[in-house]
Parts: sequence; structure tokens; C-alpha cells
Amino acid sequence: MRAAPWQDAWTGGRRAVHLGNVADFNAQFLPQTRELRRQGHHYSCLAAFYTPEPGLLVLPQHVEEGWLRLLGEVLAWDSVEVHCGIATDHSTVAEGLAARPALRQRITGLGLPLRCWGRTAATETMAGGSPGAALAAVHRFESKAESHALFSKIAAHHPAVRVPGQRAVESPRRLVRLLGEQAALGRTVVLKAPHGVGGYGTVILTPGQVAEAGGPRALLRGLTAARVLPPSSGGVLVEEHIAGHRRFPDLTFDGVIAEDGSVHPVGVALMDVEDAHYRGATVGPGLVPRPLAAPAAAFGTAVGRALAEAGHRGWYDIDFVVDPGGRLAPTETNVRLTGPAVAFMVQARLDAVRDRPGHYVRTIDQVPLGARLSQPALLEQLRRMAARCAPLGATLLPTIVTAGFEEFPTVGVALAARSLDALTAAEAVLRAAARELGDSWGDLPTPAGFG
Repeated sequence: MRAAPWQDAWTGGRRAVHLGNVADFNAQFLPQTRELRRQGHHYSCLAAFYTPEPGLLVLPQHVEEGWLRLLGEVLAWDSVEVHCGIATDHSTVAEGLAARPALRQRITGLGLPLRCWGRTAATETMAGGSPGAALAAVHRFESKAESHALFSKIAAHHPAVRVPGQRAVESPRRLVRLLGEQAALGRTVVLKAPHGVGGYGTVILTPGQVAEAGGPRALLRGLTAARVLPPSSGGVLVEEHIAGHRRFPDLTFDGVIAEDGSVHPVGVALMDVEDAHYRGATVGPGLVPRPLAAPAAAFGTAVGRALAEAGHRGWYDIDFVVDPGGRLAPTETNVRLTGPAVAFMVQARLDAVRDRPGHYVRTIDQVPLGARLSQPALLEQLRRMAARCAPLGATLLPTIVTAGFEEFPTVGVALAARSLDALTAAEAVLRAAARELGDSWGDLPTPAGFG
């Protein structure tokens, strides 16, 4: 089966070196606590899926060989060279590579494309260049204020798109006053840190929440103390809240900008977003109706052209909230790889190796486990879960396998099937099986999210 144009634009149709540098990328924009770095390192397991077929994989945390064997069996990967355990909760992948010159030479000596979660000064150097326009574009448009300004400029030519109102508030006193005014009018608002990932730094506030907290000042103080929002000196964006569509509330458009600056659409995915936190995504033929998918792709491609003019090269996406009337409200751009990108990669690979296009793929980044499990024990349980999904016509692929021994243990998975019904049934079986592992922790709270 012929590869899609975006695959040629992404890797030239070749295998690639995959570098799991989520925490390194985030450190450019967010203060890195031990917990945030640890979450980033867990999320770096997704590096196995940065292209449809890895050649060499570099991961911050240790992973068992059985995981890659399991993936390779399904995705028909040739032998993947894995280097793992090179970072800690207190160090980055860049620091780990700096201490391993032989590994750096191995990576550059292969002559394969280097694909990472996102550009950093270290990855630019490894790729044989120096930080320049591409990295500057990342730093510019990862800002939610800059992306909003770009959306506002482009939306005039896209009638199906409405850009939510947004204002930057630097003064803590002004923020308290504004939040109080909006609550008095019965309006829900969205507060955003200038930078954030996976919902971190974004909070939706209803008038009821403001009242329950004892007023806007007390509420904001609590959000800052809990590190949901940055310190008041960092400034906050106040954005209009858009009520979501009943069936398709959150969409994302993914695309690739080739080295020549051309833009290649990948697709439109349906995201699972809970309280502003990204949980996963689903892709598949006809999943998103054309009246939504077509304008999302048109607007996303136009944004991609603007990013290309600014110097960006590589993966990007645009996230949308769909209002009840079906208009698209763009909320942010991610100038890097994304969680939904994994679903597109798995779909492309399965379509190719099974020579049958049209797979549906659902990624779930954090399935709560009923007990803490070592990685070997978790992989054994995942094989059993996969066997329970197979009769339903669904394939289970573990995606994040290093968080099974956390205080609140989870596992990330991708499910693939030929129908949405099969996906839904397999997800129900998976979640039930995960809970059945034990109830050592009773009713586990929902984790805050990785990416």
C-alpha cells in the first residue's frame, strides 16, 4: 500500500531514530519539578510511535525487552535498537546523552532521520544544525497568546471558525476583579498560563466554583498554591469559554511541514478531554463528519503555512473546541509531536502491514490499574488483556508501560479495530480487566495527566 504524502514529508518513508525528550521539551516553557519531569519521562514511552517504524529508540526510563517484542509482533517492525534508562527524575535526556558520547556517535552515525517529541537546542545540535528559525518558531507559537493572535489573523478567511475572545492579565488585582465580574454575570471562563501541556496550566472556572471557594481571590490563591496556575507574577490569559458540541466537543488537526516548507495534512482526530486535561484520541474513516473535518483541515493547513513561513519544520497540530452549532473554536497550536499523533502512526502502520486501509485507533494514555505492578508483571497482564480483546476484533498495543508502580498506577494503550463498536467493546473489557487486578488503593483518584 502506497504511503500517504505526510509520511514521505515526515521521514522520507525511512525508519528513524526516536528520541523521547518530553521532559526536555517542556523544560523550555515550564519550571520542572521532580513530579513534572517524572511525568514527562513516563510520557516519553510514546517515542516508540514517533514514526510508523522506529530504527533506534532512546528512552529516559528503563523498559523491558518484552514490550518492544510485543509491539514488533503486531506492527511488523524489524529489530529495534533500544537505549533506555538514560535519565532520572532529576536529569534530562540531553544530560544523559551528554554523558554517553558513544551513544551520540551511534545515533549520528546511522544517518537516519532524528525524530523527537519537540525541538530543543540539544536536538538541533544532534541533527547537525544550530538553533535557528525552526527552534525560534517553536518558542514563539507554543505561546497560547501568540497562537491566538495567529488564529485571529487567519480566521477572517474561514467562516466556519470562531476564535474565542482572549485577553492577557498581568495584574493579580485586575485578574481578581475580572474573574469576579464574569462570575457575577453568570459566565464561565477559561484561565490559561501562557505555556502549558496536556491541560497543565489551564483551568475552567464556573461561577459556582468561584462562590464555593469563597470568592475569586481565595480561588486564585488556591490554584496557584496547587500549581494549577503559575505564580501571579507570570501573568494569565483569560479566555472565553465555549460550550462543547454534544457528540464532537474536542477535535484536533495534525499536519507535517516538510523541509521545503510544504504543508501535508495528516488528519482530524476526536480527542478525549476531561476538565481541560487531554486523555487520549480516536482516529478512523468517517469518524469526524465532513462538515467538521473539512473546515478543521482547511484552517489547520492555513495555520501550517503560516508556521512554515515563520520557519517551523516538522509536526504540528491545532486543537479545537466545537460549539453546539458546529463552529470550530481553535484553542492552541502545538509545534511538536502530540498524543493524537500516536493514533495516526499506529493507524498508518497497521493499514500498511495488513494491506487494508481503514483502521480505527483509540489511544488512552492513563488507564487506572487496580494494583501496583512491576513492569514484567504488567506486561504479562497486558498480554492477557490483549487476548481478551482479540475475540472482539480489537488489537491492544501497550504505549506507556513505566507508570504501573506509581502511587496511583496507570498504563497507556492503543486499541485498533475495524469498527467503532469493536473499539468501544474492547475499551470496556480493558478497563474492567485493569480494575480487576486488585483494589489495593480503593477508589483511585483520576491522575492529572502526563502530556
